[in-house]
Amino acid sequence: MNQTMAPSGERLIDLCAIWDAGVYLPSAAWNRASSGVARKRLNEAEKLSAVQEAQLKRLEVTRPRVLGSREQGQVPRMARQPPPPWVHAAFLLCLLSLGGAIEIPMDLTQPPTITKQSAKDHIVDPRDNILIECEAKGNPAPSFHWTRNSRFFNIAKDPRVSMRRRSGTLVIDFRSGGRPEEYEGEYQCFARNKFGTALSNRIRLQVSKSPLWPKENLDPVVVQEGAPLTLQCNPPPGLPSPVIFWMSSSMEPITQDKRVSQGHNGDLYFSNVMLQDMQTDYSCNARFHFTHTIQQKNPFTLKVLTNHPYNDSSLRNHPDMYSARGVAERTPSFMYPQGTASSQMVLRGMDLLLECIASGVPTPDIAWYKKGGDLPSDKAKFENFNKALRITNVSEEDSGEYFCLASNKMGSIRHTISVRVKAAPYWLDEPKNLILAPGEDGRLVCRANGNPKPTVQWMVNGEPLQSAPPNPNREVAGDTIIFRDTQISSRAVYQCNTSNEHGYLLANAFVSVLDVPPRMLSPRNQLIRVILYNRTRLDCPFFGSPIPTLRWFKNGQGSNLDGGNYHVYENGSLEIKMIRKEDQGIYTCVATNILGKAENQVRLEVKDPTRIYRMPEDQVARRGTTVQLECRVKHDPSLKLTVSWLKDDEPLYIGNRMKKEDDSLTIFGVAERDQGSYTCVASTELDQDLAKAYLTVLGRPDRPRDLELTDLAERSVRLTWIPGDANNSPITDYVVQFEEDQFQPGVWHDHSKYPGSVNSAVLRLSPYVNYQFRVIAINEVGSSHPSLPSERYRTSGAPPESNPGDVKGEGTRKNNMEITWTPMNATSAFGPNLRYIVKWRRRETREAWNNVTVWGSRYVVGQTPVYVPYEIRVQAENDFGKGPEPESVIGYSGEDYPRAAPTEVKVRVMNSTAISLQWNRVYSDTVQGQLREYRAYYWRESSLLKNLWVSQKRQQASFPGDRLRGVVSRLFPYSNYKLEMVVVNGRGDGPRSETKEFTTPEGVPSAPRRFRVRQPNLETINLEWDHPEHPNGIMIGYTLKYVAFNGTKVGKQIVENFSPNQTKFTVQRTDPVSRYRFTLSARTQVGSGEAVTEESPAPPNEAYTNNQADIATQGWFIGLMCAIALLVLILLIVCFIKRSRGGKYPVREKKDVPLGPEDPKEEDGSFDYSDEDNKPLQGSQTSLDGTIKQQESDDSLVDYGEGGEGQFNEDGSFIGQYTVKKDKEETEGNESSEATSPVNAIYSLA
Repeated sequence: MNQTMAPSGERLIDLCAIWDAGVYLPSAAWNRASSGVARKRLNEAEKLSAVQEAQLKRLEVTRPRVLGSREQGQVPRMARQPPPPWVHAAFLLCLLSLGGAIEIPMDLTQPPTITKQSAKDHIVDPRDNILIECEAKGNPAPSFHWTRNSRFFNIAKDPRVSMRRRSGTLVIDFRSGGRPEEYEGEYQCFARNKFGTALSNRIRLQVSKSPLWPKENLDPVVVQEGAPLTLQCNPPPGLPSPVIFWMSSSMEPITQDKRVSQGHNGDLYFSNVMLQDMQTDYSCNARFHFTHTIQQKNPFTLKVLTNHPYNDSSLRNHPDMYSARGVAERTPSFMYPQGTASSQMVLRGMDLLLECIASGVPTPDIAWYKKGGDLPSDKAKFENFNKALRITNVSEEDSGEYFCLASNKMGSIRHTISVRVKAAPYWLDEPKNLILAPGEDGRLVCRANGNPKPTVQWMVNGEPLQSAPPNPNREVAGDTIIFRDTQISSRAVYQCNTSNEHGYLLANAFVSVLDVPPRMLSPRNQLIRVILYNRTRLDCPFFGSPIPTLRWFKNGQGSNLDGGNYHVYENGSLEIKMIRKEDQGIYTCVATNILGKAENQVRLEVKDPTRIYRMPEDQVARRGTTVQLECRVKHDPSLKLTVSWLKDDEPLYIGNRMKKEDDSLTIFGVAERDQGSYTCVASTELDQDLAKAYLTVLGRPDRPRDLELTDLAERSVRLTWIPGDANNSPITDYVVQFEEDQFQPGVWHDHSKYPGSVNSAVLRLSPYVNYQFRVIAINEVGSSHPSLPSERYRTSGAPPESNPGDVKGEGTRKNNMEITWTPMNATSAFGPNLRYIVKWRRRETREAWNNVTVWGSRYVVGQTPVYVPYEIRVQAENDFGKGPEPESVIGYSGEDYPRAAPTEVKVRVMNSTAISLQWNRVYSDTVQGQLREYRAYYWRESSLLKNLWVSQKRQQASFPGDRLRGVVSRLFPYSNYKLEMVVVNGRGDGPRSETKEFTTPEGVPSAPRRFRVRQPNLETINLEWDHPEHPNGIMIGYTLKYVAFNGTKVGKQIVENFSPNQTKFTVQRTDPVSRYRFTLSARTQVGSGEAVTEESPAPPNEAYTNNQADIATQGWFIGLMCAIALLVLILLIVCFIKRSRGGKYPVREKKDVPLGPEDPKEEDGSFDYSDEDNKPLQGSQTSLDGTIKQQESDDSLVDYGEGGEGQFNEDGSFIGQYTVKKDKEETEGNESSEATSPVNAIYSLA
């Protein structure tokens, strides 16, 4: 959480991370500075971010998972669940930080304190300058000097050595030459001011070394197959020790497994050597850390002596590989360590590595046990194919006896390792800085443990305490120094050195005597915002000497806050165990000692927590579909909410296929790469919540790989493959395909199909095929890409075991027979030069067989009689021999046209559209082929109706097989027909029989054509129709049936009969609202024919409203109609008034010259009217310019006329276009005219 400034200048402070109320959220702290006694604390900002980051990765909540979850059990999520143990440990560390080392504000005088120093074992790169760090603080600022190998190190005398300004860090510069090895040794830094001297650890400076491998010529290593082998590395001693790994001279890594592996010492162990081990050489490589170089040893070359010199790859998969290769099996024996028992010592806190490497045939398995107990499951892990046991962070409880058990089917052997745990010194109670007021008492405690028990040595200002000046106020009691009635002269820096044979610890602790009134060390009036229900701690960093007492108050109340929901720590920090809304307010801390008091205030605001109330769910989706992950959040409205997404715990890039909204994430066109865990992170400035879901993408399986052929035999082979990734949809089937390169190279054929649980199958093979195989995996989503092809395998040849199928003999001409068959494919040829022996003979004669050898798939036999049976045989043959004797197939030679026609053809009329036929069978020898059918050809000669044109197109009816009767249907009634019959075989039609004539009786007519229903008004409906296309007899009339209907209501049906010539009818509507349904049919003497049905159109209001309210009932429609009626009434009144006022208007004569078409006034049917004297008309007035200005309408009756005279109808209405014209001379070229509509006329009369 970052610090921000509130608008009033108050700061938002990072708080200690505390778990409470089931939610792990940061709680409040007032400052990062020290507590009331200025105790040192870690930088909480850095510490908090690390804890939060660890929390995101580790925190889990139990939630059921659906199909496609790759992990089982728990889904990481910030949720309301009990905290894991590590959270309590973190909280404990946070509380312990309240009691750290004493801190004095830097503006007060104080002894030196070492703040930074190099490691005890300081290894440097010889190519760089040497830096030995030593930083310290104090007031006044300390000065520095060094010792080397316990003697004063005079920096000024060595030009290569310098000390950084305001620091004790040494810099040794080699840019001008020099050997870094000359400066190796033990260094110690001294920081001094007038109040004391602080010491650094003794720093052992070593220069990194990466020596070259000694040159050596290695002879080939000769070993018997199955024997154990150790290839020793013996790397040159480096500082630090190099990393060892084995490769070939071509820089290919050596594949390691249970049989071949590298030991912890760098040697390469072969539990048993196999022939394939000499396919490469073996070189040990050492990588040195500081120089980043790799040195390679000369490679070992193996020569394996074997009883089975052929390295047959098929034997690698043999269930008893060693017996198959003639290698004797033997019981295990240990290659490392030797013997049956050994011992090992390890220091507390380090890693214990136990190793057992065994030889044997077959390769032994290794198991680990601890005598008298179980292995520590939380710290133990197995490495190097179970050959090594590593126990991390060893403690005294891990000592004891461990044993490894090596076993194979021949027996077992064990090795016992006795483990002793020793310990370098470690702190039980590290001395802390002591700040006292004059006259106060105090003590320094230096307590450590180790194995063996460490000794304790006290020093003061870098000198042994025994040689320091005596101090009557100081008393040494073993690991404790007691101070009584301290004075200013007691100020000094004390060192505690505790050591044993495995190491040492050195600690500095100063004694400072000060007289200081209380002071606050944090800014005033800070604002702290915290989350509801969290555990929160408010710090009030202060300093004073003597140590002040601190009290807390809320909102100025007089009672001290301690107890119940509040707890005040020794350092003065106030903890609120669970924040509630009523805890919001202003808190005041007051520090008091004998020299005075100081106070500070903080304002606490309580915010609602951020919660994801609708979490994303685990989903399973097919590739290409759309997925939506929900994430709905509640948060405090005064805080800014940010919702982000992680994929597989990394920030999610929102590309074109994704859409991020406030409450969801949508992924379009899901692909395989979208699979993974999606975490919704809802965060504010103060807290966050997160929820995780797993998206499983179902896809087609990946292609199988690493196809291998084993168990090679003449007619079978075992194909083994490694399945590809199923992509979350189980593989249901494998399809094995093959390709051969002789008959159809490059074409793949299905060979066999196997269940998805199989990855090895024995394939049945055909002789003389050069096989290549591939495998396709299938799941519910689809099929994988085919695997890469296997190596080729050719089977040996053999005579064919079958003959071609589908053998036929048929004539293509009347004097031949074509023999055809389906050629055999590559898997049935069984050998080279596949050919066919074709045999034939006439069936009834039993003559000798004719034969011929054919390379194709057909053979034509010529000069055959017409349609005689033949026996046919087709036998396969290759270079290895003939196939089995084939079965005979009956074929026939070619057919000729039949020679005879059916006789005694009889026709019987069944009804107006069908007849029955009967005829005599023709003799079989006249058919000259296979009788296919008897066929009747018939055509319509004429109709019995006069002047009716008919089509005489020939039609046919077939009667398959040897039949003697049949029926011809779908004839036209009332017509004359002719008919002929023929015999049909495979060649075609025979001669026609004599022509038969027959007449079909009268039938019912077809439907009337173009039946039309029109409704010119609401009172009548007009019906029209055309005569039927096929009268099928003499028409006697039409029948019309109609009925009124309105919705579900249907009226009474009415029937009308018309004469055959009538094609129109008008229906008078009795109900203007209902619709009518009409059914019309034509009649002959036989009866009524097919009917046609139509309905009257829907009424206008019904068609327009379509189940809406009637427009006539709408208010706006009624108002519009009333306005139009009123307007028409006014217009009529005006017209009658003008008619009564107008009288007769004199018409200007046109000098008796009739108007021609060229008169421009005639084009629009208008004339000019004025009196003879060209005077203004009554009712008009003259304008100033002498033109006549129209005051009222100057219409005349002729104005509304058309042509030369105005005409009236008998009812007094006028005919013609309504126009208003002015004399051209009167308007003097003004071409504008009055509007011609009646409405404008009304306005002109107003």
